[in-house]
This record gives sequence, structure tokens and C-alpha cells, in this order.
Amino acid sequence: MTGHDRLSADGYPARPSVRAGNVIRLHIATSADLFRVDFYRYGATPQLVGSVIWAGQPAPSGRFDEDWQWPAYDFSVPRDWKSGVYIAVLGGAPPSGPPVLDARQGRLLFVVTPRVPSGRNILYKVPVLTYHAYNSAGGGNLYSAPQVSLRRPGGGVGGPVKGLPDAYDPASPRQTFAHWDAPFIAWMEANGFEIDFCTDLDIARGRHLGDGYRLLLSAGHDEYWSSSTRRHVTAFRDGGGNIANFGANTCWWRVHLANDATQVECSKFPPHAPTGTDPDSSFGCPDHWWESEPENTLLGVSYRNGGGHWDGSRTPLGYTVTDADHWAFARTGLRTGETFGQDQALIGYECDGAAYALDRYGRPRPTGEDGTPHNFEILGIAPLPSDWNVAAREPGVSSPQAATLGLYESTGTVFTAATTDWARLLASDPHVAAITRNVVSRLSQPS
Repeated sequence: MTGHDRLSADGYPARPSVRAGNVIRLHIATSADLFRVDFYRYGATPQLVGSVIWAGQPAPSGRFDEDWQWPAYDFSVPRDWKSGVYIAVLGGAPPSGPPVLDARQGRLLFVVTPRVPSGRNILYKVPVLTYHAYNSAGGGNLYSAPQVSLRRPGGGVGGPVKGLPDAYDPASPRQTFAHWDAPFIAWMEANGFEIDFCTDLDIARGRHLGDGYRLLLSAGHDEYWSSSTRRHVTAFRDGGGNIANFGANTCWWRVHLANDATQVECSKFPPHAPTGTDPDSSFGCPDHWWESEPENTLLGVSYRNGGGHWDGSRTPLGYTVTDADHWAFARTGLRTGETFGQDQALIGYECDGAAYALDRYGRPRPTGEDGTPHNFEILGIAPLPSDWNVAAREPGVSSPQAATLGLYESTGTVFTAATTDWARLLASDPHVAAITRNVVSRLSQPS
């Protein structure tokens, strides 16, 4: 046990992002007279970048849907702090070694965005809204209530999380920064990619996408999108920006920001739905994106054409390559018809797909009946077993359920890995790593 863990303290940021050189307000409650905050930037490895000692103040816990209004502490972020994901670790003594950054208490996550446009080509979007949808601090989340507060502990780190353990990576809960985003970011920076960071709330407010970036990245589980987030990302694509989504179940639920973007709301259930209704497999849900504006039109794929396997180990699936001559497979050594990722269960725990039919050569082609662009290229396919959970499907769509790796070109290019677990294999599967390198390198090139 390190010095960080000997003190009972918890907290949350007033806002999940801050420009370098500005002040971020942290809300912290502790019964200690004094407490220490150590700031770590998460990159190829966690780096301690600063510390501060403050006088402690106690405060009671609140409800999941209210601002907890804990004591406020203002911290001036140094102008030279590099854009990135930062974890504030609360403790009572100097660190004796690297802390567990994903502890369920005493951790606060915030993103430092560039002070001025940096000239870098890659912007990584951190899915704060999805973190808070699963955050159960205060006794509720968006699976038990129609609204939750962002001003409470949790939201990526430092709070209880709804969901079952991951049989393939039990070290951290699924719906957290450590589980999905951290391994992807660590791989990116270890492989020399220079990237800036923002949150989905920044994009919802129209920030950063106009600062000259060529590529917008996300990874893992970016499930909850506001209308303004989607509008700005679509405009980025239409202006020639590229998008690479190394995840799945993306843009599945529409959310609404309230109380100056400190509360998030989502109406999931059909009117008069009985208790126990599964909204994923229901029609008439007000905030299903696909029922009003299919996410396929932006991303090329949807969870309703894929599925999920949430509990325990699953049938190991990988992608079968449909066109090894495509640039995405350069230097992988893969051939058309070969499968990669199967030995490590690449497909899952949730995956997305495009409605498709086989052409006369046996290659899957999008039908477009679900909103997927007709020029979407299915580069890899993984038909799902019958024991996977599947989402609702509109009448008339007869496509098999399958994860579909692919891309399409509009004004910009949009790539999807279509599986949440892509980042988990980055460090261990050379094919996954090579494809990632090809996609990021090509789509981040200056126009």
C-alpha cells in the first residue's frame, strides 16, 4: 500500500477539461486536516508532473442526479503542460511508487487541451459522457435513471461502475479510462504518434475540431453522443477531416446536456414500457439514434447489426480478411480469406456491423438499407454465433449479424474497427498493431 492509499478522500472536477495555462476547479472532500494531490499525465507511461498540498474539508455524499457541491480547490494548470489525460491522485504522503491510477476512490480524471492550436494532426476524443452513463456514484446511472450529474466522483476513474467483469482483462472495470482508452493512448505515444486530446463535451461546444486537425480518433466504448457532438463531427468529415473509430457500440444513445452541461439526460424507454423492458432490443425509444438518424450515415456501422456478449468468456472470433490488397493491410502479411485476432477473441465484448449481402464472388457488400453509405468497403467480417445478444432491428433488414471492419470516403475518410476490444490486442497482436499504424499514419497525413 502506498502513501496515496492511506487517506480517505474523494473528488471530481467541476469541468472535465481545461486549456493549458488556465485554472481547473477540483471539488474534494476529506476528513484529514491536510491532504496531497499528485498529478499524473497518462501517456506511454504515467508521469508525475506536479503536486500540491491543501487543507482538508469534509462533506457528505450526494445523489447520482445532483451536484454534490463539495469544497472547491482551484489549481492553475501550467502553460507548458502537454495536452493529455491527467489523473489527480489524492493521498496523505508523498508517493513511494506509481499509484494504481484506476482505483475506485481518490482519483479524478480531467483532460488538458492545447492552449493554442498546436499544429499536430491528430485529436483524440475522450468519451466523458459514456463514462458517466455507467458511473454509479450516488446510487444511480443512466441504466437506472433518465439523468445523472457530472459533478460527482467517478467518470472514468475513482467511482463505482455498472457492468460485469471482463474475463479477458479483469484488472479494471470495462467502462473506464484504464480499460479502453489507456492502452490505446499508451500504444500511440510509445509508437511516436503526436496527439492532442479533448473530451466529447469540448466537441459538443464546438471546440478544437476547427484547429487544423486531419484525424479525429476514438477507441473502446464511445456509446453516448449529444446531437451537437454528432453535428460537429459530421461537419468535420464534410470539411475533409478524417475519422478513425477503434471501438464499437458507438453513437448508440443520444444524450442531452442540461444545467450548463453539468447534467446528462437520456430517454431510453418506449412510452408506457413495463418494468424490465430491454431498451436495446425495443422500438420506439426516444433517444435511439438509429430510430431517427441512423449512426450508419456517419460511422458506416451500427450496434444493431452486430451484438454483444457481456458475461464471461465468449466464442473466440476474429476478422476474416476480404481484400488483403487494401492499404489498411499493408505490411501485415495477411492474405484474403485469412483470419486474425481469433486466438485472443478480438470481436467483442460488443461489436458493430453494416447490413450486407454477398456478391457473386462471395464478398460482403453493404446493402445500404440501414443507412450505411453504399461505398462502405467491408475489409473484414466476423459473423456472430447465435448465443450473442443482439439489438433491435428495423423490419425488412435481413442481413446476418456480423462485425464489419471497414471504411468509406465522403469528403473525409471514416474508418471503423467495429469492436470494443481492438485496443486490448494492440500490444500483443502484430496484425492489429500494423492495421492501426496504417490507418492512423495515412489518415493523419496533411492534406
